[in-house]
Amino acid sequence: MITVVGTGTGAPPPEDILGAAELVVGGRRHLDAVRLPSGAEQVVLGPLAPALDRIEAYVAKQAPVVVLASGDPGFFGIVRVLAERFGAGLLDIRPGVSSVAAAFARAGLTWDDAVVVSAHGREVRTAVNVCRAHAKVAVLTGPGAGPAELGAALLHSERVLVVASALGDPERERVERVTPREAAARDWGTAVSVVLCLDEARFPACTRGPVGAGRAVPRAPSGRCRTARPATTDPRPAAGLRTVAGPGVGPDRWALDEGEFAHRDSMITKFEVRALALARLGPRLGDLVWDVGAGSGSVAVECARLGAAVVAVEKTGDGVERIRANAAAHGVDVQVLHGSAPGVLSGLDDPDAVFVGGGGGDLPDIVTACARRARRAVVVAMAALDRVPAVREALTAAGFSCDGVLLQSSRLAPLPGDVTRLAATNPVFLLWGVRLQVPQAPQVPNETKGVAQ
Repeated sequence: MITVVGTGTGAPPPEDILGAAELVVGGRRHLDAVRLPSGAEQVVLGPLAPALDRIEAYVAKQAPVVVLASGDPGFFGIVRVLAERFGAGLLDIRPGVSSVAAAFARAGLTWDDAVVVSAHGREVRTAVNVCRAHAKVAVLTGPGAGPAELGAALLHSERVLVVASALGDPERERVERVTPREAAARDWGTAVSVVLCLDEARFPACTRGPVGAGRAVPRAPSGRCRTARPATTDPRPAAGLRTVAGPGVGPDRWALDEGEFAHRDSMITKFEVRALALARLGPRLGDLVWDVGAGSGSVAVECARLGAAVVAVEKTGDGVERIRANAAAHGVDVQVLHGSAPGVLSGLDDPDAVFVGGGGGDLPDIVTACARRARRAVVVAMAALDRVPAVREALTAAGFSCDGVLLQSSRLAPLPGDVTRLAATNPVFLLWGVRLQVPQAPQVPNETKGVAQ
């Protein structure tokens, strides 16, 4: 049996379990914090492969093994690796308090409505996009993906970061509330465990008043925050208690009717076109989507409702306000950029997918600029037949496979006498390009700390 014990933020390992172990595996700080049985072999976790090989040798001779991990080892932790190698039936898991649960407890906030994302050994851009799109996020950090990197990527957001360092260490634990700019300017060392990224308009942090660099969240003797918590931290209407953890299980519908958005003179992507555009864009949690020539922002809002971070680019002032109003009405975060493409796109992070609407003479140039930056897909809607060849050429020249359709639907419409006719909508060309080779995330070897949180 391999006993996996979560330590650090919870109770110490049971003495009977630890005392019977012939092999004890864990990080140096975990091994130093316990009294190890005499004669037991110790393996300090670094790269996982050698440690797994030693565990396998002891399993083969049916000798008891204890693995010490941080917090809850089944939560972005080493349990996944052990189960894949040795089978779940061989594991006896004794979870501690996860670093995420501990961080939210220190901040005095519930977390059944939070999104949790790991940035350890992974691209930080996914965590950043989740923080942009959601109002309450916990990020498990790692080398090159800590508070400084998150802060630098969120400089222009309204978020506040609660940085929980060395959780569970009575001497080194520190919980601080900083702005993204303050986080970006500091060297946080290697002790950071989890960062909470909050939209304080909906999820007030424990402290009140101005945010100060290095300011610790005040703690009462009981370990809870001194200030009162809001009556509810869930921005959505709710009847009774929450029954599903997380910010929501996704929208109940998409391709919303045009009447659910404010728009000018029916200048809005019709729901039939929007449905196919969404299918080709594939917006999801952790993605960044551009909506270029956003108009009313209907595509931007729908992508945000599906979990993506979204930037809506619009050149008219009244359009900008309309997009903001539509985003607020649907309870999503959309970053609205006032300016003309392609020039205004240069300061943005590279998107996973781009939707381009409109049909001006500069459309091929805009599509070219978007295609050079898009990691996965570009979808273009246009009414003019004359623009189709140039847009198709722009997509293929940028390394995309290209396909498309002419969408022309007829909707049921009433006539006098309680009868119905078909009312044709304007035809729209929808072209989409899919990158032939999707950029790969850099491969980071598994290391000790991140496999257990």
